[in-house]
Amino acid sequence: MIVVTIINQAPKTAWDNGIPGQTSDRGLLDTDNEGQWGQTDPWRVLRIQSEFIESFGTLARLGPAISVFGSARTQPGTAEYVMAEQIGAQLSAAGYAVVTGGGPGIMEAANKGAHSSGPGASVGLGIELPFEQKLNDYLDVGYNFRYFFARKTCFFKYSHGFVVFPGGFGTLDELFEALTLVQCQKLTSFPILLVGTQYWAGLFEWLKSTVEPAGKISPADLHLLDVTDDPSVVVEHIQAHERARRASAGSGFARPVWP
Repeated sequence: MIVVTIINQAPKTAWDNGIPGQTSDRGLLDTDNEGQWGQTDPWRVLRIQSEFIESFGTLARLGPAISVFGSARTQPGTAEYVMAEQIGAQLSAAGYAVVTGGGPGIMEAANKGAHSSGPGASVGLGIELPFEQKLNDYLDVGYNFRYFFARKTCFFKYSHGFVVFPGGFGTLDELFEALTLVQCQKLTSFPILLVGTQYWAGLFEWLKSTVEPAGKISPADLHLLDVTDDPSVVVEHIQAHERARRASAGSGFARPVWP
């Protein structure tokens, strides 16, 4: 089963017929399969096309949305989990759909907060993995992807901002993808907010003391990020940015100037 769409019902597991022995991403990218282009890859292209068509159709009427990224390993009851739940609730109450990877940890917390608050929808974009992972129980809309790049496209296509909690490789990948797209003006300059000043302090220090002086980024690039420990600040920044963007539409507005 490729797609799971959930409207106000308990999510299903990502696969009805068990866990795949090899993910679709690996089948596409594995160098051991180079000789299979003429036999299998054209069919993969059609499958990728269908994934984009179906996911775009599912999310097209979502409205303003915020993507929340963070670790799947964050445990319920921890300070980070509670804060993600609070932010999900506040974003949903403000009318934003809350979009996560649909799994446990920070994703579950943000979806839980959004699901309980409304009117913004709680959305989960799941991914096929080589180990069992079901969509969490707090989704209004859920969609399972075979391909990471198709999933990531939907995160960025439908979001008006990004909230990033402490996480590992996957979270860092999503963070730097957002930064790259905004820096290269491939994506409208939406706010990118990091939650957890202590966790992100080392990254900020490295960017400022090593990467910028080496000329690998410009000083202005550091202003693409903001960091906070206050859930209300997240929503206030996003709303302020949205107001500024709308007021400056067509005027050459490029980036927000934070107070």
